Amino acid sequence: MAQALLERVSALGGLLARRVRAEVESYGDERLLPDGPLLRSCVENLRLPLLCLAGRAGPADLSSARETGRERALQDVPLAGTLHAFRIGFELLWAELAAEARRAHAVTSDTLLTLSSEVWRLAGAYSDAMAAAYRETAAELAAQREHERSALVEALLTGAITDRITMWEAARALGLPGSGPFIVVAADVPAPGRSALPRIEATLRAGRVPSAWRLLPGQQIGVMSALPPDVRSAALEILARSEARVGVSPPYDSLRDTPQALRYARLALAALPRDGAGVVHFDDDPLAMLVAAAPAEAGHIAGTVFDEVLALPADERERLLDTLERWFAAGGSAAEAGRRLYCHPNTVRYRLRRLEELTGRSLQDPRGIVDLGTALRALRVLPEEALGDGGR
Repeated sequence: MAQALLERVSALGGLLARRVRAEVESYGDERLLPDGPLLRSCVENLRLPLLCLAGRAGPADLSSARETGRERALQDVPLAGTLHAFRIGFELLWAELAAEARRAHAVTSDTLLTLSSEVWRLAGAYSDAMAAAYRETAAELAAQREHERSALVEALLTGAITDRITMWEAARALGLPGSGPFIVVAADVPAPGRSALPRIEATLRAGRVPSAWRLLPGQQIGVMSALPPDVRSAALEILARSEARVGVSPPYDSLRDTPQALRYARLALAALPRDGAGVVHFDDDPLAMLVAAAPAEAGHIAGTVFDEVLALPADERERLLDTLERWFAAGGSAAEAGRRLYCHPNTVRYRLRRLEELTGRSLQDPRGIVDLGTALRALRVLPEEALGDGGR
């Protein structure tokens, strides 16, 4: 029976090509799947199982199924549609074998039963081989596209793209609009190679926010559209729900300004307290941005202003600095600072006087307030090794 079908396998391949073209939606586009290659694939995917059934090929030759899987992945035909086409092919194969059996009177019911089992065993083997090759090729394509996408993001971040046309093409390839506003996001990663914001691009896309990301050894960097304002707010809320340390640049209009925006995002990230998580915007805290932009100078100021404070035992030092921080946060109110510290306002006043004595700066003098506020911000933002020795 198999040998009889092999003699007209070309005609059967044509019938199968017409059937899958009509029944499988993803096979309907002749520009994607021209008639010639589709016909050759159908003929070969019928011929090899028939050779196996005819006992002329030894073990099943799955090469054609694998090749079909690779081709459909490259053509971006859905895997479900390709599996559907294979089911149609083996249904046609079985129907033709059964019809041939009816014409061959010597075929018994037992033989038909054995044939049925063998046909559907082959169907499973060929479909599995095709699907495995499809997934392998799709994974390779995804990795290649991700590498290309990452390289484009890197080019934007470093300013390697300056030509307007190339910039527009890069934006289109990354799924970004051609014009702004945009924002850059920088997030500290928990460990080299691990994402700080897992699935952030897909999450933002679901919220109608196009973005493109690059994972670096120490940071995860993203460029995202910031229009319209309500969508921008939704995107920032998504970032705020993460447990990462995140810095956000001010909005900017041209992708050509992405390198400068990246610097601002990194400065915002550097302005976060060392042990804190959250999202900080470059424009939110100008003093913190100045500290982050000039860490060596700010560290020297902190070491000089708090020279004697830093020499105190750790508990006493932190108690005084925490009191000053709460006093600033309370707008200079000793009563409100005491409420936040769970102590009497007079205790707050005593600690502040102690700080004034140790630093030689008065909280009644605007210049003293600026000195103490700047030095305190540097202490909270900079790593300890960045602090000056204050002349000690």
